[in-house]
Amino acid sequence: MDSAAVVCVCGAGTMGSGIAQLCAQAGFSTLLFDISEPMLDTGKQHITGNLDKLVAKGKLTAAAAAAITGRIRFTSRITECIADLVIEAIVEKKEAKTDLFTRLAQINTPQTIFATNTSSIAIAAIAAGVPGEERVLGMHFFNPAPLMKLVEIIRGPKTSDTVVQSVTGLAAMLGKTAVVCKDGPGFIVNRVARPYYLEAMRLVEQGHTTIEQADRLLEATGFKMGPFKLMDLIGMDVNYSVSNIVWNALHQPARLQPSALQQQKVAAGELGRKTGKGFYQY
Repeated sequence: MDSAAVVCVCGAGTMGSGIAQLCAQAGFSTLLFDISEPMLDTGKQHITGNLDKLVAKGKLTAAAAAAITGRIRFTSRITECIADLVIEAIVEKKEAKTDLFTRLAQINTPQTIFATNTSSIAIAAIAAGVPGEERVLGMHFFNPAPLMKLVEIIRGPKTSDTVVQSVTGLAAMLGKTAVVCKDGPGFIVNRVARPYYLEAMRLVEQGHTTIEQADRLLEATGFKMGPFKLMDLIGMDVNYSVSNIVWNALHQPARLQPSALQQQKVAAGELGRKTGKGFYQY
């Protein structure tokens, strides 16, 4: 994929706006789509705020920041989502992702690549029913997308080698370290990370430690962020959903059973940083 390619990012939340910023910073003409105008405004503010911080730190000139925002077009009209690559970062529901790709396949060329930023839903399930399943794959960024170096490239059972190579090349152009993996529950990172979250919550539930102690201990051993702080950053609803998806996909092993403590947080609407309260108060 060359620098003249157009990238469309669907979903203007924290992840989607971060991916759009990243693509524009790399020089790509970028569309940021969301059905919600207020969400688009929030996404624009998020991008502007990130760039302003880089300017303040001397890592970016004001002119360069203006050029980056100038490469991003914000739209709430799905009919404008014409691109060489579509990256979706919408709600973590298979039906919503498949429906989006199916609708976009009708207005784009047969060569348009569809990449899902899903963190745990099977690529095969999302691609099923999308015209041209060979052009659907996973491109899983990590939060915050402009800063985190890793991107998981997930090959679905029908994804073509050409599509994998193209998206892997794009990841390199974005300055990312790409790891290609096969379709499977939680892929690599989220499967490996389940015990990090679940065992920490289990220890708290059983009274062996506190939230603050667990975070402090794990950060002292080299982790940049303790499990509870990280869950608050990711979003309690997102993290809990991933735990359920992986647990069910692996036939509900006891060691990966989702935490009742986290379920209570989700039910109470205490989702972390985005709501002002999770395991910590913000």
